[in-house]
Amino acid sequence: MSNTYYRDEPVSPSLDRAPACPFDPAPSLTALRAEQPIARLAAPEGAPGVWMITGYDLVRQVLADPRFSSRYETHYHPLAGGHLPPAPVGDLTGMDAPEHTRFRRLLAGKFTVRRMNLLTERVTEITRERLDAMERQGPPADLVEVFARPVPALMICELLGVPYGDRDRFQSSARALSDAGTPEAQYAAFARLGTYLRELALAKRAEPADDLLSDLATGGDLTGEELGGVAAFLLGAGLDTTANLLALGTFALLRNPAQLAALRGDPGLAPGAVEELLRYLSIAAIGMRGVLEDVELGGRRLRAGDTVIIAINAANRDPARFSDPDVLDLRRSAAGHLTFGHGVHQCLGQQLARIEMRVALPALLARFPALRLAVPAEELSLRTDPSQVYGVHSLPVTWDRR
Repeated sequence: MSNTYYRDEPVSPSLDRAPACPFDPAPSLTALRAEQPIARLAAPEGAPGVWMITGYDLVRQVLADPRFSSRYETHYHPLAGGHLPPAPVGDLTGMDAPEHTRFRRLLAGKFTVRRMNLLTERVTEITRERLDAMERQGPPADLVEVFARPVPALMICELLGVPYGDRDRFQSSARALSDAGTPEAQYAAFARLGTYLRELALAKRAEPADDLLSDLATGGDLTGEELGGVAAFLLGAGLDTTANLLALGTFALLRNPAQLAALRGDPGLAPGAVEELLRYLSIAAIGMRGVLEDVELGGRRLRAGDTVIIAINAANRDPARFSDPDVLDLRRSAAGHLTFGHGVHQCLGQQLARIEMRVALPALLARFPALRLAVPAEELSLRTDPSQVYGVHSLPVTWDRR
């Protein structure tokens, strides 16, 4: 395998999911992982080097190495033909130390496993309320609208301390953020939420309550702009990802009846099943890093100023790390998957996402034993832009009335 690392011909892989299965990585990424898990991509003349990393060990190495920068302005985007703009204020994914360290320290203690586990009861209540509403509405229903999106949205409201009177407005703005069709529309939706959350945080600074936004407003040195930015970041990170995990996870289970039956028959399987769905689906499929200094990686010499594109979905299907990786097996140990990242940028809210998945999926399957797709699977509209979280725009489902 080592000699294949040294091919000099640039490649142009497709990032589209496999046409035969909407859950599988692009066949070109799978082929690259087998032949040259670090490969130079084709780029315009005069552009910095751009590299695609598809192997599990190499992706993990990049994510843990501070010589690879998370700052967006260090990332050269070959399709855009230039570097990306800097991250908005408060966006932790676009920061390096020491700025990232400052924000991370303020937030880390508020997302401990123990603190997140305390939210399990509330997740259970919200899940039950949404399932009651879904049952009252009756079939068919769009699972995204009636269940997958409201559960994490309401939990984010709980976590941040959004007043009950504002929750419909908040969910409407959050829906606009998820559904924004262009970068400009998405930025506008993000800005509206940031403005609202900044105003809310400043109000909580004057009259704090028992919630995360009050803690941040009174327990640190964040400016009003930083408070709004961090809150909007937490919203985007905790809403869109979990909503798509719930919807796409349900879709995957409906396409794998034996695995669905296993989870329905044994709710205790949920913790391991969630980890396997996280690995198998890899909804945040692609990441980027800027190379800060010359570095050897996988037998190749990367230069300062180069960009690395990380294929998380290909790494999570690496047969060198997971046996039969293209098979959904809820009983496997999927520990070590990279869906939540690795290193200092590992997802802060991962424990809350896990709790929501562990509670919501078994509850959905128990409430609706005959749950099934209401349209042919081929007619579902998928979110295929590799720069966004992968998922479904809608998931029409039906069931038998009781």
